[in-house]
Amino acid sequence: MSRSGNKKPVGFATHITAGGIAGACEALICQPLDTIKVRMQLSRSGLHPGTKPRGVFATGAYIVRRETPLALYKGLGAVLSGIVPKMAIRFASFEAYKGWLADKSTGKTSVGGIFLAGLGAGTTEAIAVVTPMEVVKIRLQAQQHSLADPLDKPRYRNAGHAVYTIIREEGFATLYRGVSLTALRQATNQGANFTAYQELKKLAHRFQPDAAELPSYQHMVIGLISGAMGPFSNAPIDTIKTRLQKATAVPGTSAFQRIVAIARDMWKLEGFRSFYKGITPRVLRVAPGQAIVFAVYERVSSSMEKITLTPEDDAYSE
Repeated sequence: MSRSGNKKPVGFATHITAGGIAGACEALICQPLDTIKVRMQLSRSGLHPGTKPRGVFATGAYIVRRETPLALYKGLGAVLSGIVPKMAIRFASFEAYKGWLADKSTGKTSVGGIFLAGLGAGTTEAIAVVTPMEVVKIRLQAQQHSLADPLDKPRYRNAGHAVYTIIREEGFATLYRGVSLTALRQATNQGANFTAYQELKKLAHRFQPDAAELPSYQHMVIGLISGAMGPFSNAPIDTIKTRLQKATAVPGTSAFQRIVAIARDMWKLEGFRSFYKGITPRVLRVAPGQAIVFAVYERVSSSMEKITLTPEDDAYSE
């Protein structure tokens, strides 16, 4: 990062490469927690008197015991196939919206502008990539079959087979089931995430005015804090979305009617706490995930900028 403030805009290729690598690292490390979160959100355990819902560790142990440790990575193919365009769209659209909302005279974007840019980036990635990816991922994660038993055949063999089966049996529109809730979740996630990250990053630079770049561990700490903001603000949206995307459509009912029915049944049968099912593994997955994403993204994009920096540019980088 240039101290002079004359840093050239990061190219789209950098967003694709840095975002894709960062997203892949996040998915490989954090996928088990996402699978546990989905199972907890779909679980009806604890409904009977005298019983308690399974917690994070109990759910993880239950999956491993019944379905082998590899089951914790169900849906990983769907995540990895969408992570590169998702991260590329997230960072590229955020920077584009941030630029459009910047003050024309100073080139700086206000805190409110950064929040709006984050909302726009989250909405864009939800519509373009996240919704169909999550429908497929959740269908795969919801399958409770043992990978150790060859006779226990799953409904969906892999991400590609899941896409084919869903389109053939339920129609292409099914891949966009819950798009409004997904867009709302992603928008609030990225609005809070980018705003907190940018402000905390500015604060860190104030304490280290002579540092050209923050060290990776500081990017990770800032990303960890900013990444925890979204899950707490939109947990009910995420839980309803998960149940909507897992279920098959009821003929003659609109998406809004299904959302209302799911929320009503959750409130009546499981109580207020059901809207926050899976919040612990979600925070444990999203917050470290954002720590990994921002640290890797900043490091890779910085390295790519140095590689493409011309001697004339380098002369002014100090």
